[in-house]
Amino acid sequence: MNKRNVSLIIIGLFIGAAIGGVIGNLMSWMLPEGVVKDFFLTSISFDLLGKTENNVGVVIVDLSIIILKIGLSIKFNFTSIIGLASAYYMLRYFR
Repeated sequence: MNKRNVSLIIIGLFIGAAIGGVIGNLMSWMLPEGVVKDFFLTSISFDLLGKTENNVGVVIVDLSIIILKIGLSIKFNFTSIIGLASAYYMLRYFR
């Protein structure tokens, strides 16, 4: 039985979601305003690191000499989920 490396699966899914996001951005230029555009391009955002008032999803470390701003946010829309599902299918199909 051929086992896949977990990092390969995560990278493949990330690339699929990124390609879906790019397709969504291209669709935003092509589609006219309306329900279809809203359906494909309405996104849900998940902030994975801390929250502040002005910088949502950002952790700020002030060391007097240097200020570090660290944040991680994930934004999903319908096209990125389609890209994620397509990448998952391809990873399962090409073993």
